[in-house]
Amino acid sequence: MSYIIGIDVGTTNTKAILYNLTGKALGQASASYPMYQDSPDMAEEDAEEIFQASLKVINQVIINAQVSGNEVIALSWSAQQHSLLALDTDYHPLMRVMTWADNRAAAITQELKETGVGLKIYQRTGLPIHPMGPIYKLLWLQKQQAQLFQKAAYWVGIKEYLIWRYTGKLQEEQSMAASTGLMNLQTLTWDPKLLAIAGVKEEQLPPLVPITTKITGLRSKYAQATGLSTNVTTVMGATDGALSTLGLSGLQTDTLTINIGTSAAVRTVSPQPILDQKARLFCYPILRGQYLIGGPLNNGGIIFDWAKNALFKDQQTTAQLLKINDFDLLNKIAATSPVGARGLLFHPYLGGERAPLWNADARGSFYGLNRHHTRADMLRAVLEGIVFNIYTVATTLKQIVPAPQQILVTGGFVQSALGGQILADVFNQKISIPQIHESGCLAAMFLAKIALGLETDWSHIQNNINLQQTFIPNYEAVQRYHELFSIYIRLNKHLSNEYQAIAKYQRKYQNN
Repeated sequence: MSYIIGIDVGTTNTKAILYNLTGKALGQASASYPMYQDSPDMAEEDAEEIFQASLKVINQVIINAQVSGNEVIALSWSAQQHSLLALDTDYHPLMRVMTWADNRAAAITQELKETGVGLKIYQRTGLPIHPMGPIYKLLWLQKQQAQLFQKAAYWVGIKEYLIWRYTGKLQEEQSMAASTGLMNLQTLTWDPKLLAIAGVKEEQLPPLVPITTKITGLRSKYAQATGLSTNVTTVMGATDGALSTLGLSGLQTDTLTINIGTSAAVRTVSPQPILDQKARLFCYPILRGQYLIGGPLNNGGIIFDWAKNALFKDQQTTAQLLKINDFDLLNKIAATSPVGARGLLFHPYLGGERAPLWNADARGSFYGLNRHHTRADMLRAVLEGIVFNIYTVATTLKQIVPAPQQILVTGGFVQSALGGQILADVFNQKISIPQIHESGCLAAMFLAKIALGLETDWSHIQNNINLQQTFIPNYEAVQRYHELFSIYIRLNKHLSNEYQAIAKYQRKYQNN
């Protein structure tokens, strides 16, 4: 028998799933690691901790699947975008990994946005104007940590570093390079003008390769630590965004995929690059002639977690005593509030926001609160605010690509019937929930099959996906949400004028 392991290096944990060649998952494993936030807007992780997590999950998934590591023919990688790591001449890290959530480059990004340079970067790369982009992180490091910047021999992301540790080969696949702000969207090569802006040289960056590129062989000490063969093939893989989308819809251009986990994302595939005139959406190549278009959102399920802890501490204790899931209990409480939460709106920007605002200073708010509102209304307003925010990105997307024929949604948010129904009613379209929880690992496995010549294209990936549930719009709810969403959008425009001021105030007095 032969097997493939799909690995997904996420923001807070790394997952591995072992598949047979028919696509059946035989075992899985995960390991978490901390995010370091020692100062305002910092969001860093330790490269060694992530590497050790990857060693652990590869070894554990082989054990859990009860197969021989020598029968694993390939590892295929999915990873978070927008990470940045400096290496010395011996490829040792000089810093912790700056993640996509690191906002310390916000001031520099705003300056470049105001001067028009940010828009030019977007037009050449498809990277929205936001401090998540490595090009903006590089500019911040050059200014704030000049000694480290000068010492760096190489600049990489976390996936490139992990693959180098395992194989001794340093290279970067094009879907990941697209999210750096340094690769030209048309030529799929490092862009000399952008490298000049960032202050780096091409020899400091890994060579660019397609996502199907294979590396044969594993360093013997890591083969021994994981239980793999030294002859195993490593497939470069792609970004978590690209593979999550491919794992749900393949390369279907009539499908909108939405993931609502801790954060959220709205994505579709296009046969040509399409840019938004206002730079509100990303456009990244997956393969030549296939592009991922959409928007990432900071504020998904993490906002529900905030509401749970801020408003319903006592209910969590009740759930523990009754031995029921607190998520299910809180959704039942939210469902006691009517559609529209009795006219209470919530803007979910507790962690700044990427799409649709691209404003690291954005802040959250309840609007319309009166004496008749209850905690149940507030909780429902939080759920509806999360969906309104996602819908705003989807409506922006529909301005530049054809309206989707189907919408597929994954993530913890839709494990409740209430979340799925709110989505159907706000979008006024059928919402389908696939019976798959790790589409990134599935797509990484399928990509390996293509790289190994076991598949010719993405069409057969649909054989591994079944629909778990569908939600149909309710006419009355659709009308209510249409009316409320108009107010939500108008409020967004008014509140945006004060985000910078309130964020500045919060930073000034955050410790007092």
